Amino acid sequence: MTGVLHPLSALPAGACATVSELRLAQPGRARLMELGLLPGTPVELIRFALLGDPLEVKVRGYHLTLPRHEAEQIWVRLADAN
Repeated sequence: MTGVLHPLSALPAGACATVSELRLAQPGRARLMELGLLPGTPVELIRFALLGDPLEVKVRGYHLTLPRHEAEQIWVRLADAN
């Protein structure tokens, strides 16, 4: 299951993954890349808000809150559970 790509929003809280693709339009894509969310970057999904939007991820040592519609366009590969 680790070879399959998933949208970031589909991961359960506490899951770790690696960013594979950013499928956002250019303005949003550039903003996320400036924040350090680049392909190959490890991320951890921390939690969802009460109604599931927004969600919080840990990336490069800091916490980033993303709206669900953006997280659905960030495709990740699950980290190996070793």
